[in-house]
Amino acid sequence: MSAELESRLLSVLAPWRCAPAWRVALSGGLDSTVLLHLLVRLASREAVPPITAIHVHHGLQAVADAWPAHCQRFCDELGVPLQVARVRVDDGASLERAARDARYGVFTAALGEGECLLTGQHRDDQAETVLFRLFRGAGVRGLSGMAASRPLGAGMLLRPLLGITRAELERYARNEGLSWVEDPSNACDDHDRNYLRNQVLPGIVQRWPAAVETIARSAEHLAEADGLLSELAQNDLHQAGARNEYIGMPLPSLAIAALAELSEPRQRNALRHWLAPLARLPDSAHWAGWQDLRDAREDAEPIWRLADGELRRAHGRLWWLARSWFGFVPSDQAWRDPSQPLLLPTNGSLHFEGAPPSGPLVVRYRQGGETMTLVGRGSRDLKRLLNEAAIPAFLRGRLPLLWRADELLGVALLPGLRVEAGQGWTLRWTPPTNDSGLS
Repeated sequence: MSAELESRLLSVLAPWRCAPAWRVALSGGLDSTVLLHLLVRLASREAVPPITAIHVHHGLQAVADAWPAHCQRFCDELGVPLQVARVRVDDGASLERAARDARYGVFTAALGEGECLLTGQHRDDQAETVLFRLFRGAGVRGLSGMAASRPLGAGMLLRPLLGITRAELERYARNEGLSWVEDPSNACDDHDRNYLRNQVLPGIVQRWPAAVETIARSAEHLAEADGLLSELAQNDLHQAGARNEYIGMPLPSLAIAALAELSEPRQRNALRHWLAPLARLPDSAHWAGWQDLRDAREDAEPIWRLADGELRRAHGRLWWLARSWFGFVPSDQAWRDPSQPLLLPTNGSLHFEGAPPSGPLVVRYRQGGETMTLVGRGSRDLKRLLNEAAIPAFLRGRLPLLWRADELLGVALLPGLRVEAGQGWTLRWTPPTNDSGLS
């Protein structure tokens, strides 16, 4: 039994045997206890990366106060370094989600470049996850279950026990005389996952003994289908000219016409993959917002609002604006020391390349009616200049404008607009991030 599990584990971990380190998420429960014990066994006869463990103490229940000491004793017996991290879990609608976010925040921060975090989810957990997502109406990606590996911070998250059942892990632990902690909250059926684990799944297995295996196998088929849908989406997004920047500013966008040529399911598939790292995806009822935006008149300015931002259309493209985009309030700022960058509240910063222009300088924002005198072109309306440069309407109000008294000297993002003949400076804007932070 021991040799078989070690062999299966080594086979799963083969692609990461040259990683700088394997770090085990050690809760003290059965799964992570067996995982760490198996890895130490492997390390005694195989060349594997250095093994360490991380225990996250959430402080949510009194009984958990003894778990760090339990994990420390176990790691001392195995000769494995242990990091204990104590976190504060914010109260909210979902304590379980908040605890998970806090835990993975620790894991992400702990991983160095290329290092691997190994967690103990097993095949029963996979079946439970698939059922849980099924009852919530998940699609192909959700029903493919937990991924065996995925990027996490600077490294990778690995779930090497997904092919092993809880019964196998428990037999191994008892044969090896291992002890582990039991979380009393797992017995409370108030949580949906616990109810599935304690009430629903046992009844299913009693009627269909191989249910855990077959559910997990279905998840593998769906994961393969999701991979094919991802490839299709990447091809469609390429055809739609997906971009992450616009003249140096982080503004993701797509060509609407190219998307509109696809079937409705392919449009939604492409948009789901495009939005996945940017925002929480809309549920089925909210996809009507995409249709309204796509089919709006050319001169309209429709908005599709999502939980973490909104989508707008301009110049034939679909633009993503994260929620952080909307905290900007324009206000004039004097630039007293042009040799130093000027911080713009909620709007990034400005700096000069080359010797800055003379005179007292002020940064303002559009109010309408501005004009600019250009070399060889005379006085030009700023609105027309922005139209010529194809600046989207939603961006124009936060473009920093450099003034000297009543003279408009320069516009952020548009270094080609020259006010002074032979000027030796260029105004550079470092815009605020447009990243929702969900990726």
